[in-house]
Amino acid sequence: MQKFITLAQIDEIADQIRKRVAVQPQIAMILGSGLNGLADSVQNPVRIPYSDLPNFPVSTVQGHAGRFVVGELEGKPVIVMQGRIHYYEGYSMGETTLPVRVMHRLGAHSLFVTNAAGGVNENFVPGDVMLITDQLNLMGMSGLNPLMGPNLDEIGPRFPDMSQPYDREYCNLARKVAAENKLTLREGVYAGLSGPSFESPADLRFLRLAGADAVGMSTVPEVIVARHGGMRALGLSGISNKANLDGSTVTTHEEVIEAGRVITPKIETIVRGVLRGL
Repeated sequence: MQKFITLAQIDEIADQIRKRVAVQPQIAMILGSGLNGLADSVQNPVRIPYSDLPNFPVSTVQGHAGRFVVGELEGKPVIVMQGRIHYYEGYSMGETTLPVRVMHRLGAHSLFVTNAAGGVNENFVPGDVMLITDQLNLMGMSGLNPLMGPNLDEIGPRFPDMSQPYDREYCNLARKVAAENKLTLREGVYAGLSGPSFESPADLRFLRLAGADAVGMSTVPEVIVARHGGMRALGLSGISNKANLDGSTVTTHEEVIEAGRVITPKIETIVRGVLRGL
């Protein structure tokens, strides 16, 4: 059953965080599976476990620490989700995207979102980083749009435009930073599925025909909610495994975490460079 989140619930959580931090974050970040390391680089950090916050969903997945880290990164005030909430954990779409609402109400004007994703594009290999230029909202197409239910008019319109989910200026900055650091930066469309089962070969063939370059179980609902609130978004996928189009290999969460160790330094370089360029 869908659980709708009210503005009062969002503000109650935001107020609890405000009481514990001295900075007003401008940039919100969500770190995906195996990509928690960037949060450890935040200066003057205040760490707030999700379990400390009223009626806040808690991460249950290995590789997701389950806390906010508030501080500075490259001189910019940031709030970092060290571990995200997934729909497949049993939460509603409203609960899954509640953290984005909270970070927005705290003053963040932009969302940098990272994830571990499966490579659908045949040219992608594990360890690649993909700049997300567009997204396939397959969860939403089947009725799981995070904006269903009463609209929060104080935050955004009933029917928000999604013609540019990922900010073009931020994408250009990411390309520039990658080139300056001699990093190969793939680009493409991220398809969001509900999970938690990995995709079948037929799923992957369908996604490739539909124009997807990478696939995962997050990000799309978060970006929709961010854009509803007028936040600018930058998305980076760490390609953790190659598409298994013929069923000859087995995909595991362990390999996703392991790939994160290779991917994290690349994503950190790009994120830090974009922050400096803002």
